[in-house]
Amino acid sequence: MSSLHLSQVRKWLLASPPVEWAIRQLRELLVGALRQGPVPKHVAFVMDGNRRFARSHQIEVVEGHNLGSEALARILEVCYKSGVKVVTIYAFSIENFKRSKYEVDALMDMGKVKLHQLAQHGDLLDKYGASIRILGQRDLLKPDLLEAINKAAELTSHNSDAVLNVCCPYTSRDEMATAIRRTVADYSTPLQAEQRPFSEARIAQNTLSQRLGSNTSPRECSPSATLNADTEESGSSSPTLNPESPPTSDIPHSGGESIYADPETITAQTLDGNLYTAGNPPLDLLVRTSGVERLSDFMLWQCHQDTEIAFLDTLWPDFDLWHLLPVLLEWQWRQRKKGLFKTKV
Repeated sequence: MSSLHLSQVRKWLLASPPVEWAIRQLRELLVGALRQGPVPKHVAFVMDGNRRFARSHQIEVVEGHNLGSEALARILEVCYKSGVKVVTIYAFSIENFKRSKYEVDALMDMGKVKLHQLAQHGDLLDKYGASIRILGQRDLLKPDLLEAINKAAELTSHNSDAVLNVCCPYTSRDEMATAIRRTVADYSTPLQAEQRPFSEARIAQNTLSQRLGSNTSPRECSPSATLNADTEESGSSSPTLNPESPPTSDIPHSGGESIYADPETITAQTLDGNLYTAGNPPLDLLVRTSGVERLSDFMLWQCHQDTEIAFLDTLWPDFDLWHLLPVLLEWQWRQRKKGLFKTKV
């Protein structure tokens, strides 16, 4: 019997009412047990293996991608039910445009359908209060897909309990380049100039008064006061210059030169705020299926020293709770181990 027939028999058995009920109860028990421990706030998936699954089962590549979208629905439910707040998926790489036009068009058409199914009222995302965000170069997408994306985002915009980040079309290098461009644009924009409430003559008078440490008025101390009487009167209500105030050359003239933010203040947090994932919690766990052990230009910036990365041999259409559960349990074990270490220190 071929593997495809075995898979069909397996699905038939799992779909029988008694087995389905028992599995549902077991799933609820396992998910409930997961919630008793630490839960990753942000999990990312590289959904790899759809095409190999299709070839190994002798079905159309598009059907392999369709089965992969069904696996995504299963995994999203497990994640949100377990308490994960943000799920980020690598749906389509910019490099994938190099594939055949037939496959790319089929993926885009399927994406429109799946987005609608995910976002429609009462479905998975609405059930768990999750909103959709599309991360990537939208200008590379066709207008009809953009319309579907905007509609899905609008339908889920009222949800605030969780987030689904769909990276399409995306590469991490492009995301970082975009963040740098945004940062450059921010630091190339003049800051709003503050109006000077007093004249240079008044600054000199107040400074001289403070240096002398006397109670003599600025008018009595300044030999040039009589030449600027009108100016002083107009600024008589201005506050006294603070000795810690910046040099007058640093204070912009009322109609003077533009000033810019100091580029030396740019930090990693500055770029974080300009990434597609700005506002999301740090990436706790990244999972890639299909046995390939590389990141493929995905979430390179977001992977930090505490991010756990799991490479699994399972092809994405086969991926479900039973494959994800050991990964989550190991992540929890590592978190507890880190906690015990910190406690001992």
